[in-house]
Amino acid sequence: MKRIIWIVAFICFGATVYAQTDTFSVYKKTSVMIPMRDGTKLFTVILTPVNCSHSLPFLITRTPYGADIPIPDGATFNINTSSYLSTLGKGGYIFIMQDIRGKYKSEGTMQIHKPIIHLKQKNAVDESTDTYDTVDWLLKNISNNNGKAGIFGISYPGWLALVGAIDPHPALKASSEQACMGDLFLGDDFHHNGAFRLSYGMEYTYEVEFDKTTDSNFPFPQYDLFIWYQQLGSLKNVNDKYFHFKVPTWNNFIQHPNYDSFWKSNSPLSYVRQPEIPILHVGGYFDQEDINGPQLMYSFMEKKDTFNRNHIVLGPWNHGQWSRNKADSLGKIAFESNTAAWFQQLQKKWFDYWLKGIGKNDFEEAYCFQTGNNNWKTYSTWPPKNTTIKKLYTYSNNGAGFMKPTSPKGSVSYVSDPAHPVPYRTLPIEATYGPGSRWRTWHTEDQRFVTSRPDVISFSTDTLTEDMIVTGAIKAHIFASTTGTDADFVVKLIDVYPNFDQKSLSMSGYQLPVAMEVFRGRYRKSFDKPAPFVPNKPEEIVIDLHQINHAFKKGHRLMVQIQSTWFPVIDRNPQKFIPNIFEAKETDFIKATQTIYCNSNLSTYIELPVMQ
Repeated sequence: MKRIIWIVAFICFGATVYAQTDTFSVYKKTSVMIPMRDGTKLFTVILTPVNCSHSLPFLITRTPYGADIPIPDGATFNINTSSYLSTLGKGGYIFIMQDIRGKYKSEGTMQIHKPIIHLKQKNAVDESTDTYDTVDWLLKNISNNNGKAGIFGISYPGWLALVGAIDPHPALKASSEQACMGDLFLGDDFHHNGAFRLSYGMEYTYEVEFDKTTDSNFPFPQYDLFIWYQQLGSLKNVNDKYFHFKVPTWNNFIQHPNYDSFWKSNSPLSYVRQPEIPILHVGGYFDQEDINGPQLMYSFMEKKDTFNRNHIVLGPWNHGQWSRNKADSLGKIAFESNTAAWFQQLQKKWFDYWLKGIGKNDFEEAYCFQTGNNNWKTYSTWPPKNTTIKKLYTYSNNGAGFMKPTSPKGSVSYVSDPAHPVPYRTLPIEATYGPGSRWRTWHTEDQRFVTSRPDVISFSTDTLTEDMIVTGAIKAHIFASTTGTDADFVVKLIDVYPNFDQKSLSMSGYQLPVAMEVFRGRYRKSFDKPAPFVPNKPEEIVIDLHQINHAFKKGHRLMVQIQSTWFPVIDRNPQKFIPNIFEAKETDFIKATQTIYCNSNLSTYIELPVMQ
């Protein structure tokens, strides 16, 4: 998330100061340098409501994207109605925004997503201890506080809200991690199932780490980057031509191509213990950056939630869309209500209860928007237990259905060529955060732009005669072989709209990707011990397609789509097994024929949890 998005999402300014008797709309800015236990000082902005006669809790956001706001210390301003803070702020909070160590105006050094280490290393500092020290200083130095604090944030600040709740200060009473980074090798930001996210990984690491004082845009020489990334060639050219080993996280990609101790120790799965304070996980079904983190961390922490303080919200959102003034659609997909306003009221109820004692502790276990039907649902367990697993099989005639193939033979093949990869969205491919970028909406993009390609195969059901509601975790079982020794497999579950959609004629035939994921085949047996394919030997690849809550409507069809390139969001697999793809030579990239098996012995299918 770029700094400009951070500012727009959290603070909008008005020039006129006015008084209100029933709400707090006028706030004053103060900035300080708060000392940590090792002497490092962190730049912190404090926003306090003007003319408040009673004590209030702190609500903290920590960020690598710049905490300062463009007004002088001591100035007052209005929390605008379009501000993400307005719903909370009008009820009265002391807002704290802090640069993490090593970024913008804070002292120290920064590296992306460093693990929490102080529990095992005496006198060590990390983002958890920095949160603790910040809370402690605020309690002792900011007057008129009620002795309670909460923490929340989106994206990287979401991860900071997650780890800030580890070994928390006694005054830290609630957390809400939103779109947090989870395991960065298995499913967020930089890798998905071991497949490297090239365009995002290259552009984001350069943005955050190239210059500690600001966010840096990589100086691309052109607007459409599809050909630029093709001409980049081997990933070793990134350091040789551009980064020159000056971006630490990129160097880590090269040095740790597999799921080794580096990635495992950096994963929250290795250092998050249990929900030590109430925590609200928030995620989006169409999050183009951190789709896995909230789902992963909720599920992991739920196993150890003995006090019923671990909750989840999943909405029809891209990355952080719930923070905006309006979220009634994404791309061409309408949600028929302002889902952002709905969430912001829930968030206010959450923090008001835990930090002010207002209301009741009657929070549902899970709040999950149901796309297709476009309404909110609540569940006592997530995923819900009252579903039946149905297997959606693929057929060799490019059909699909819920009956297992009966023929002992049957398959579909395609040629995958790294020199001519399938684009992950329609051209042009703009810089991720560049002018005109469509990065934020590509998860809902109509897939008809690739359906006719010979290196993309599609399997479609007959038209549904009644609604089918799929709620929970989707899992693909792909039986495949390759003439190469390595291969990627991209699998999509698609909702195909009617040929004539009476509800919206412009949506006729639309192919909405309800769930999509990639898997690097070398990791089909183990993420830490990659293994080559034996050419032409069929093997099973199991792919987690994450959690959805979607109604496939009567008159629609279900489609399964499979391909082996997804460029440049995913780097090109050479399709020839080499130990480290970051060190591949141009001659290592080869064409390969991929075969998907659709028969009684080797049946490719997707598990769908269908509501009874």
